[in-house]
Amino acid sequence: MIIDTHVHIGGDKVGFDMSEEKVLAAMEKYKIDFMLVSNGDCAEVDHEQKTIPAEFQVSQEDALRRCIAFARNNPGKIGVGVWVKPLTEMVTEELEQLIAENRDVIYALKLHPYHSKTSPVDAKTLPYLELANKYKLPVVSHTGTGPEDAPIHVYEAAKLFPEIPFVMVHMGLGSDNKEALELLGKADNLYGDTAWVPMDTTIEAIKRYGSKKMFFGSDAPIDGVDTYLCNPWGERSVYQDYFHVLPEKISKEAYKDLMWRNAAEVFEIWEK
Repeated sequence: MIIDTHVHIGGDKVGFDMSEEKVLAAMEKYKIDFMLVSNGDCAEVDHEQKTIPAEFQVSQEDALRRCIAFARNNPGKIGVGVWVKPLTEMVTEELEQLIAENRDVIYALKLHPYHSKTSPVDAKTLPYLELANKYKLPVVSHTGTGPEDAPIHVYEAAKLFPEIPFVMVHMGLGSDNKEALELLGKADNLYGDTAWVPMDTTIEAIKRYGSKKMFFGSDAPIDGVDTYLCNPWGERSVYQDYFHVLPEKISKEAYKDLMWRNAAEVFEIWEK
């Protein structure tokens, strides 16, 4: 059993090609049982941190509708993460209504502090966290090494809203993961995922805090249908370690926790 908590569609405005068809093809090829999907069309700034021109922006509501349709067309296989746009938009009645009416397929609220250039504890983001708190949605947030996306800000948000889970996805992308590892132990409602995270970091997290603090996540299909296998240049993916090496390095129960059980419990997958 595998639940991938970190999957995307969209994102072409920032150079990604992640279609529903690629998601489903990867799901079938690599035997993923359930995926939490958010829509990269909500990116507000590009890789150079320049705001994407208004005529190329997709509203958070339209992006969410696309995700909801994907989930409705694939019941029991696809769940929705609501990617929001705190830099250029705000919480609207329309957004809240979409969440309220489709809560059965919505499992999380997604922040991307890098592609929104807005911290999880920025005043612009806090209304979204209040919305997540109202609907009891876990918050999954990209973390990296920049001023807005440092893991410390997800920890700060988790302290502000102790009733809902917060996930430091990537555990500080591009870093040695040490900051995120330290933070994991400082808040009961703070978690990490494995997206581009070396296997040894996850083993260390399990060693320090037990097997309940990490989720399997991949960023698929950012490197295409074969993201779980290799990058576009044929270089072996880190996820091959999670599939084929890690089971020999941790207990069977810890492996089940990481690969599906933690996600099923925290995101309440299959319980709605």
